[in-house]
Amino acid sequence: MLVKKWMSRQIISVSPKDAMQDAIRTLKEHNIHLLPVLENDTLVGIISDGDLKKASPSDATSLDIHELVYLTSKIRIRDLMTQTVFTVPSDATIEEAAQILLNKKIHGLPVLDAANRVVGVITRSDIFRVLITITAEGKRGIQLAIRLPDIPGPLKEIRQIVRDFDARIASILSSTEGVADDFINVYLRIYQLDRSRLEEMLEAIKPIGTLLYMVDHRDDKRTIYETGIA
Repeated sequence: MLVKKWMSRQIISVSPKDAMQDAIRTLKEHNIHLLPVLENDTLVGIISDGDLKKASPSDATSLDIHELVYLTSKIRIRDLMTQTVFTVPSDATIEEAAQILLNKKIHGLPVLDAANRVVGVITRSDIFRVLITITAEGKRGIQLAIRLPDIPGPLKEIRQIVRDFDARIASILSSTEGVADDFINVYLRIYQLDRSRLEEMLEAIKPIGTLLYMVDHRDDKRTIYETGIA
């Protein structure tokens, strides 16, 4: 999945010449956490709500409201912005963007096209939206985690069992993280299953792989078959 599919294309920005109050107002109006700073359509910095909080007078200040307004009106974005900006190209993968956000401990990234123009912003919230989509959270249904031999065949058998029970698979994810060699953890979301046949389906799966956990989102039922797994 590429960043350009999930980024926000509405570019809400400020100028280095804008006052601090302009940035505060813009963040509040749009309920966002960061603003690209553009000068003649060129990215020259970024400012976040954290930057603005650091520059704001303490609650314990002795200044009155008029003095505070005057003070903040004199502070310009160029005095507060971060000039070293982490960015991501629009054709980067979501995983690449997520890795930068995690490593740099930042909330979002300006997205650049091939000409280095800002064409959007990708944030942590967008990453969460991707996660919810690829796991088919909206389908609710039943989540199954199964440890399978990492060879051709077992996953195909699991899929056939689900079909045999007149159910459907909304998503399939897999991981070898923390798994012994020659095995793989597979995570399925199943829906349209007759709940009266759930245990029968699980019994059919057991000879093929090791059940790790089952979560029935409709009935809020959770069964952990093996501890220490994710």
